[in-house]
Formats: sequence, structure tokens, C-alpha cells
Amino acid sequence: MNVVLWKGGKQRVLRSALGLLLVSVWLGGLARPGYAQTTTELLESTPQGTSVHPEAREAIGRLRSPYCPGLMLEVCGSSGGAMLRDSIQALAEGGMSADAIVEAVIAEYGEEWRAEPLTSGTGLWAWLLPPLFLGAGMAMVWATLKARRRRSSGGVGDREPPTEADLDRLSAAMARLEETERPDW
Repeated sequence: MNVVLWKGGKQRVLRSALGLLLVSVWLGGLARPGYAQTTTELLESTPQGTSVHPEAREAIGRLRSPYCPGLMLEVCGSSGGAMLRDSIQALAEGGMSADAIVEAVIAEYGEEWRAEPLTSGTGLWAWLLPPLFLGAGMAMVWATLKARRRRSSGGVGDREPPTEADLDRLSAAMARLEETERPDW
């Protein structure tokens, strides 16, 4: 993207950079983590009509559904998802903590069903890379704006006026152009 810098060009560049930043923040706000999905009536009560145990609610909120790919366990409408939620409810009523329930489900179904990556091991990269890439992108924007500002400091008004020899060459070139464009009839 070329931006011509003259008469308020710096303001135009800054306005463009600010617009790009706002669009990036807006698009980043659209990508919500899995735990931000809305809880439906699926979690409101168990088949017996009793309320969901707090430990079970927390554990279910930290798991993705192995029965409804792409959905959290709390919003999965399949019978397998309902059975898994009932199993988690039973484990919570038996005295297991939410962490222990999540680890038991992960051990049975696999690590890919954890809603949030671990904060250790390879899962740590999922927490570190997005801010690092954001910082690198901001540094690139800053460097680009700085380079453009430096380049624009030698603008059109700072050039020397054309010499007599330059004007003679320009006149000769214009005459040749006029001659080649003249119709032959």
C-alpha cells in the first residue's frame, strides 16, 4: 500500500494505522475462547431434577465435547454428551474436585478435549505465542511508519529547481513525443 505523503500525509498515515489497529482489535474480539460459549438449559438440571453440583459445573465448563466436535460439553445436545455430563455429576457428588474430574476425563478421552491449554509444557506455547506475535506485528508497524516518516522528510519541496540543461532535455523530449503522436494523414 503506497501512501503519498504531502499536506497532512502524516495524519493520513496515522489515521490508517489507527484504523488498522481498531479493525484488528475488533476481529480479535470476535474470536472468543471456548469457555465463553453460552450455557443452555442442558446444564440447568440433571435428569433427576436436581441442580448441578458446583464442582461438576466447573469441570463441564472446562471440557470440550468428544460427542459434538467444535462445541463445549455444556452445550452438546447429543445423548453421549448428556451421559458424560451425568457421569461428571456423579463423580462430583462422590466428592471429586473439578481438577480431578477434568484430569479423569482427559485421561479417558484425550488431551484434545481440554478447553484451555495447560500452562506448562507444550501448552505453554498456546499462551505465549499470541502475545509474542502481537508484539512482533506492532513492532513491524512501528518500524514501517518510522521508515516512511524518514523517507518523507526528503519531500518534493526540498528538491533543487531544474537546471537550464534539464529544461532543454525536457523540451527536446516533449518535441519528439509531439512528433511521434502527430497523425500521418
